[in-house]
Amino acid sequence: MARILLVEDDEDNISLLVRLLKHHGHELCVATDAAEAVSRAAIEKPEVVLMDLELPPIPEAQPDPNAGLEATRRIKENAATANIPVIALTAHTMAQHQERIEAAGCDAFQEKPIFPFDSLLKKIALLTGSDA
Repeated sequence: MARILLVEDDEDNISLLVRLLKHHGHELCVATDAAEAVSRAAIEKPEVVLMDLELPPIPEAQPDPNAGLEATRRIKENAATANIPVIALTAHTMAQHQERIEAAGCDAFQEKPIFPFDSLLKKIALLTGSDA
């Protein structure tokens, strides 16, 4: 199973995803804003990052639709974390959003709400080589 950094600022989403992912044998650490995501990725060296895109930005405290993308860029620019796959978690799935997600360096994206959950598990397995 995979070591996962979950980057999410909504407590309900954190609770649900942690329970479901742990139930499937994954190990998790959690970051709740973009700055913490960049720091935790470097410290924890997860096998994959699940990145909510609408996070409190660096360093302000109001949601910014670009904060998750900026955190992804910073993770991908750091030689120590550049190879960690990032799965964007987003409700925005139109073509222009997908282009921005790819341009930031995300390796995949998962539509929110996450249903069926197996689709996320398959992406994690594909990117980490772990069992779904």
